[in-house]
Amino acid sequence: MSNNHATFIWSIADLLRGSFKAHQYGDIILPFTVLRRLDAVLAPTKAAVLEAVADARSRDIPVRPALLRTQAHHEYSFFNSSRFDLRTALGDADNLAENLLDYVAGFSENVRDIFQKYKIDDRIEELSDANLLFHITQRFAEVDLSPAKVPNEEMGHIFEELIRKFAEASNETAGEHFTPRDVIELMVDVLLTPDSDALSKPNVVRSIYDPTAGTGGMLSVGEDHIRGMNPTATLTLAGQEINPQSYAICKADMTVKGQSVDAIVFGDTLLNDGHAGSTFNYCLSNPPFGVDWKKQQKAVTEEHTLRGYAGRFGPGLPRVSDGSMLFLLHLINKMRPAEEGGSGGRAGIVLNGSPLFTGGAGSGESNIRKWVLERDLLEAIIALPNDMFYNTGIATYIWILTTKKSPERAGKVQLIDGSKMFHKMRKGLGSKRNELGESDIAEIVRLYGDFEHGGTSKIFANEDFFYRTITVERPLRLNWALTPDRLATAIAQKPIAKLGIDWTGLVELVETTPVDVTTDARAFTNEVSQLLAHATITLTPPQLKTFIAALSASDETAPIVTNAKGNPEADAALRDTENVPWNENIRTYFDREVKPFAPDAWLDETKTKEGCEIPFTRHFYEYVPPRSLEEIDADLEAVLGRIRARLEQVKA
Repeated sequence: MSNNHATFIWSIADLLRGSFKAHQYGDIILPFTVLRRLDAVLAPTKAAVLEAVADARSRDIPVRPALLRTQAHHEYSFFNSSRFDLRTALGDADNLAENLLDYVAGFSENVRDIFQKYKIDDRIEELSDANLLFHITQRFAEVDLSPAKVPNEEMGHIFEELIRKFAEASNETAGEHFTPRDVIELMVDVLLTPDSDALSKPNVVRSIYDPTAGTGGMLSVGEDHIRGMNPTATLTLAGQEINPQSYAICKADMTVKGQSVDAIVFGDTLLNDGHAGSTFNYCLSNPPFGVDWKKQQKAVTEEHTLRGYAGRFGPGLPRVSDGSMLFLLHLINKMRPAEEGGSGGRAGIVLNGSPLFTGGAGSGESNIRKWVLERDLLEAIIALPNDMFYNTGIATYIWILTTKKSPERAGKVQLIDGSKMFHKMRKGLGSKRNELGESDIAEIVRLYGDFEHGGTSKIFANEDFFYRTITVERPLRLNWALTPDRLATAIAQKPIAKLGIDWTGLVELVETTPVDVTTDARAFTNEVSQLLAHATITLTPPQLKTFIAALSASDETAPIVTNAKGNPEADAALRDTENVPWNENIRTYFDREVKPFAPDAWLDETKTKEGCEIPFTRHFYEYVPPRSLEEIDADLEAVLGRIRARLEQVKA
């Protein structure tokens, strides 16, 4: 049914061809779709509302309170006080633009911003100028989008289908607007599985939140699943969205469903938390992959610095080139704490592979991962197949988090490899060529529920992902020489060049009397000092030290260079790091893995850092031995045989 409606609405765009460009179609068709939906929703109460409006105005009392007290308005938290609807506006074709503007202005403020975000006033004017307003309005008035004909779930599908089509037509990234339904179905199933008993209780109360709500797909699927399990459930849906069109669609959908008018907030979640202070039972998100957060850097850094762990970003900040882990921290901040009773808070977030391992020990990403695991918030990570999203074919993962683990999961993380569990689509949609069938989702949910180690499901202790990065130093061994080549290299270096000295005399001297390679720093310094004096070049002690250093070169056969205290100096060029498993003593590791191969090395424990990474693919890698040379030779011989046979046929 929804496909038929979407196709019909899409066909209305044909009327725009020639007068508008393809990338403009969505700006017109989508707000009119929302307008028609709300028009159909309010149609049964239109007469009663107009009567209440007339009565309120005759008695000179505010319209909104009067409407809220009438039975005509009991089902929805919005209304329209205009005398027009789409059909009556069409009745006066000469003044259709004015009628529609009056109609839109008649909506209550809590939904009027939907049309403001769509700039529908401008769209109406543009259609009127193109002599298309009557035709477009008439076609929309013909399609029945009433809740009785098109339930909320189907309406959500229509919105998403239209957005995808318009995004494709304008070469935009469809995936920025919504997440494929099959991925959402899996996320919701996994999130709800541990709570199935609690959710079956009569009149259970639950809340769902999405900080990157898009068109509201995750909120809608979550609601559908819970209501399917328990029709008596009371649900609160909430979210935030930065894209004006997606926000408009999502808010329209939530408003029609009877949710709070403040349920969906417009704006940037990282800059301004629209639901500050609130926590939720279930949190879902598909934040943008690999998008930088330069625009939000000042505000986010201030929150991290000033509020610390009292804010959202206390554990650390990722590199500016990818803000996905900021959404992870935000989502954790929104999970209902375990101490508030019930099942606590549960969250699912779609991320690419980067948050699993990007950043070494001590980096923002590593610190965030470590903080999440130390607080035992990470329950499972599920690897999805490639080519699952409309705008990217890269590997993606669902992180499942909770504030209240079951006893058997405490201190553990489950990794599930679902990368091979998919069905090929008969026709791809953008980059999406694979989809999760019902059997695929059921198998992944079963693996999650069984919580067993083996095959495509692996169980690890939280500490298995921790490590320490140690710094291994090697002694500095140098030789020195004052030859034409070394001198040319030295005086070209910045510290020497900026001294502004005329080196001509020294260059001429070195060409006739170079100082050969030596490992005796003191004797070399004395010889160089004499040559400098002969060339009438004066250097201060610090400048001389810099000049001597510029004439040095690494030499494995040279004696070790020591400092004033007699301790060996470290060679920065030979400095190396090693990652040591968390449960192993770093001294034991160093003596076993480093000392036998570098007897002169030492461990600088002041530079040891703690790190955390989740090498997902390594744990599921299966070695496939290469074919034997005999097999390869046999195949080559067979191919060559066929080539020879064809050549013989050609000769014949």
